[in-house]
Amino acid sequence: MTYVVTDACVKCKYTDCVDVCPVDCFHEGPNFLVIDPDECIDCTLCVAECPVEAIYAEDDVPENMLQYIPLNADLSKTWPVIVEKKDPLPDHEQWASVVGKIDQIEH
Repeated sequence: MTYVVTDACVKCKYTDCVDVCPVDCFHEGPNFLVIDPDECIDCTLCVAECPVEAIYAEDDVPENMLQYIPLNADLSKTWPVIVEKKDPLPDHEQWASVVGKIDQIEH
């Protein structure tokens, strides 16, 4: 099992999760983070760190967000690894409670 970044991260991009990851499995895009399923060691540390609860165990991803499982795997192959915490996106508060943002992901 791996962990998956889902909808709540889109256009927010909090990076608290990156600081606690012992294997550097997070990858950064312009307005979203993903987890490399081949690198994730299922430690669960990132889940509690996400202030918008965007990270789920693969088996617990809500049914309406299952498309994020292959999306994390695909984007982690091309996006660069992120290993240090950064500030969230400038308008993160505006987007934090918006749902259905998959079409807002910038590649």
